[in-house]
Amino acid sequence: MLLRSLLLTFVFVCGLFAQDDPDWTTPHAPFRVAGNVYYVGSKDLASYLITTSQGHILINSNLESSVAQIKKSVEALGFKFSDVKILLISHAHRDHCAGSKLLKELTGAKYMVMDRDVPVVESGGKADFQYGKGSSNWYPAAKVDRVLHDGDEVRLGDVVLVAHLTPGHTKGCTTWTMKMSEGGRVYHVVIVGSPNVNPGYRLVKSAVYPTMAQDYELTFRTLKSLPCDVFLGAHGSYFGMEEKFARQRAGDLNPFVDPEGYKAYVMEREQAFRKELAKQLGAGY
Repeated sequence: MLLRSLLLTFVFVCGLFAQDDPDWTTPHAPFRVAGNVYYVGSKDLASYLITTSQGHILINSNLESSVAQIKKSVEALGFKFSDVKILLISHAHRDHCAGSKLLKELTGAKYMVMDRDVPVVESGGKADFQYGKGSSNWYPAAKVDRVLHDGDEVRLGDVVLVAHLTPGHTKGCTTWTMKMSEGGRVYHVVIVGSPNVNPGYRLVKSAVYPTMAQDYELTFRTLKSLPCDVFLGAHGSYFGMEEKFARQRAGDLNPFVDPEGYKAYVMEREQAFRKELAKQLGAGY
């Protein structure tokens, strides 16, 4: 399972922004991950609905074309799309936030974004350090209602989400954590933003992002410090979503409880980062 997930991640990273992966727009049946956390994304672009007594939180609006699919999934689960009160994202790349402007218009949700990604989302991607010059990576600009900082809490009803700055992939890439109760047990949920080093990223002597390598170091320190029971991420391929979903449908009660899978994923991604860093240092970048 882990090998397949890592291979899918590799394919995703290598193809990012060249052309859209068909799995980004392939519908997926919505389902309850555990407790009050639901998956409402596509086959690979993850979007999460977190329900509360005071309305709901959505993490990731995905592509602009994804909004209709997310709405359909939310309603198929028996919830009202208009009850989405807060919109969060994992990071300011088009495949995770292009739908934010439309989603805000449809629901009135308050858009909350990590401080270092705010200029990117409010410019519609034009301020992105790597992809801002390519119009194919632009998206509808959306006004941020609350600027978040590392360690900030987002509260709604009885739910508390914590925003962890895990930069590098974008300057404000965010990993979300929360505690969830089920069956008399409290679970630590981790929704990984992205630890991937994309093709073309300059880890050494970057004029547009001089602290990139140090930021990745911070990200891996942070990810390794987080307690994790339920392992989720910005893409289904990060955590083997398809296989775990199949196991759930076959009767496995807790397939998404995967602390060892989380540790293995973080370790593999850190090794990939260090390999690329060594390569760039050796090439005299």
